[in-house]
Amino acid sequence: MTDFAAARHNMIEGQIRTNKVTDPALLDALAALPREQFVPVERRSAAYIDEDLRLGGERYMMEPMVLARLLQAAEPARTDVALDVGCATGYATAALARLTATAIGLESDAALARAATETLARLSIDNAIVVEGKLADGYRKHGPYDVILVNGAVADFPPALLDQLAEGGRLVGVRRPGSGPGAAMLVLKRHGAVAGRTLFEAATRYLAGFAPKPRFAF
Repeated sequence: MTDFAAARHNMIEGQIRTNKVTDPALLDALAALPREQFVPVERRSAAYIDEDLRLGGERYMMEPMVLARLLQAAEPARTDVALDVGCATGYATAALARLTATAIGLESDAALARAATETLARLSIDNAIVVEGKLADGYRKHGPYDVILVNGAVADFPPALLDQLAEGGRLVGVRRPGSGPGAAMLVLKRHGAVAGRTLFEAATRYLAGFAPKPRFAF
């Protein structure tokens, strides 16, 4: 039987601390979350591996190191409202809930949204909700957002998400316009304008529906 507490400790010490993640609140949040409960039962033994974990179909849970570095770059504060785009089973939403005032998980797949809602309730995380909707549209009802996490690689960040950033807001995600490794990015909104910078390379899996469109050659 897998010792999940030991696996979680090893994830923190071997995958996350060693990759420039030093924020104490973030490390505490990840150490407190039972990642295995956000994974299908048949895959729980792989819950703490250092790569994207397939949840079913075209959906994946982001690699722990990449997620941690993105969350650290976003600098979530206790007064912030955060949006997790493509929340899947809700793991990143739960992490954001431990770091912010309110976390909203946006999910287009009804079964994943139900699973995320059930797990958040089971863990008594009461400052997070999961809503269903088209991921590229964001979720204006609770915006604008101080933090937006794009929970998977995209060819480009949808304009609607950038529009839903609050003044001073931070969007983090992996932009992957081609077939090679993507660029983990931090996008800031200042004086109504957005500007991004590259943080590190990441071979994160695409969010379903967000891969580059095929190009036709004549």
